[in-house]
Amino acid sequence: MKRPSNKQPSNKQTSPATVSEASPWPSEVRAGQSIGLLQRLHILTREGKLNQDSRRKLKQVYHLVGFIEKPLQALLDERQAAGNTTPITLVDHGAGKSYLGFIVYDLFFRPQQQSLGYPVGEVMGIETRADLVISSEALARELGFEGMRFFNLSVQQAQFDERLPAQVDMVTALHACDTATDDAIAFALAHRARHLALVPCCQAEVAASLRQHKALDLARTPLAELWRHPLHTREIGSQVTNVLRCLYLEAMGYQVTVTELVGWEHSLKNELIVARYTGQRKRSAAQRLRALLAEFGLEALEPTRYPGLSSPDGSPSSSDRHGLPAPCDPAGE
Repeated sequence: MKRPSNKQPSNKQTSPATVSEASPWPSEVRAGQSIGLLQRLHILTREGKLNQDSRRKLKQVYHLVGFIEKPLQALLDERQAAGNTTPITLVDHGAGKSYLGFIVYDLFFRPQQQSLGYPVGEVMGIETRADLVISSEALARELGFEGMRFFNLSVQQAQFDERLPAQVDMVTALHACDTATDDAIAFALAHRARHLALVPCCQAEVAASLRQHKALDLARTPLAELWRHPLHTREIGSQVTNVLRCLYLEAMGYQVTVTELVGWEHSLKNELIVARYTGQRKRSAAQRLRALLAEFGLEALEPTRYPGLSSPDGSPSSSDRHGLPAPCDPAGE
């Protein structure tokens, strides 16, 4: 295999060179991966090398792709069995340079499309920074990744943008900061997503609330000792935030699994929340969520972060554009 040249890439669509089973590329690079893509994302150098930061980043993305591929394959098998050629839709929130979206498209959708002879999936990247949206659009054109689209929107704005489909198959958010993860969950509920994969980051909202009412809480409950010191406030705020998110998803009809993305030596922002829609809304999850809000003095967050709890049938507030999938059992446990 030839080493990549030093010529600047053109705008012409190309079929990117891929890694074979026996190749001179770093062992971390998966077979079938587009070398041109990894170089344009600055994960690989022009000489095909990985630095330590790129190795860490690639490991995180590959590990998340591993969790995503299984439900994507199940969705594709389901469509094929039904003779349905509708593309699978994946919306990636807080996309940044779209490492995750590009690599999912390259490793899953592109080879499936080549094998089956028709487009099997679309990846839609949501990003607030216009320059990153423009560069991602250019890279997708260059590589011929026709099933990729990018939108210069916040996660919250995307929930109400008519250019996005009313129903999506999967929602991802890799290190979507603070309440952007909550907005990604709201988007998933409004767009009836069947799967979610979330890696939360920088959860500050709950910690700020705990900090604001700390004196009152210390007088009210000994549990406030858990967040009396500033370091503990930040840590317990992060933990409580993700517990509340998981309970909310369960209350809205999702089966939830929480695991670590990669080893802690690679990233401290390491919690992965994976959810699959079943339609079995857990009343007990809603009750526990409300009990925790009361225990931590966070009741004011319910209308904005957990609006689905306010409806008897668990449906979202009237401001949600599309609504949730019909439940199998509204009172399911």
